[in-house]
Amino acid sequence: MTNAAPTNQPPDLPVLYSFRLCPYAMRARLAIAQAGIQVELREVFLGDKPEAMLAVSPKGSVPVLVLPDHQVIDESYDVLLWALEKHDPDGWLDVDRDELNALFERTDFDFKKNLHGYKHPEWYPGKTADEYRSAALSYLSDLDQRLQVNRFIFGPKVTAADPLVLPFVRQFSDVDAEWFANSPYDSLRRWLNEWLKSELFSTIMPKFDRWKDGDAPVIFPAGGE
Repeated sequence: MTNAAPTNQPPDLPVLYSFRLCPYAMRARLAIAQAGIQVELREVFLGDKPEAMLAVSPKGSVPVLVLPDHQVIDESYDVLLWALEKHDPDGWLDVDRDELNALFERTDFDFKKNLHGYKHPEWYPGKTADEYRSAALSYLSDLDQRLQVNRFIFGPKVTAADPLVLPFVRQFSDVDAEWFANSPYDSLRRWLNEWLKSELFSTIMPKFDRWKDGDAPVIFPAGGE
């Protein structure tokens, strides 16, 4: 477990409240790591949220990014854009922003609704898990068709579209791994597996101890500039 900061910690780092397995927090960490921006990471348990986080973002969900000037960014898409607009070494934002926004809307307000129902049908009565899964298939099919033509979601190179959707496709694939492995989405599986084996994904997934007020700062990503 990682639980201490390096001795050469830079001053005035942004603070990122995160939860390792939350797909929204994964999205934020992917962009921050890609941009090479160091933050002080505070791992939280969503069942017992720290008062320090609730004080700056009462909605109580992660990620929450607190900048040195006290500005708070508490939506994952906004964190992604903030990080890449600060530093975008591989041109992830060299995309049609309207197309990226449309993908975000479909992912977070259509696919995610069906993903929640598929994963927890007992929380969302009215449909079975299979019905929620079926409702999500047009989204997966569209991604797969894109990936039949290109290696990545928006073309031959990685763009912000890939980390935008990756954590949610990963979560979907884990609900019923056998079903997903036997689904017709070969290109989507290839893309997902490539990402899950990538150095960048490994960078964002170390385990951290739960943050408590007074703990030594944890720097993320480790070894960044």
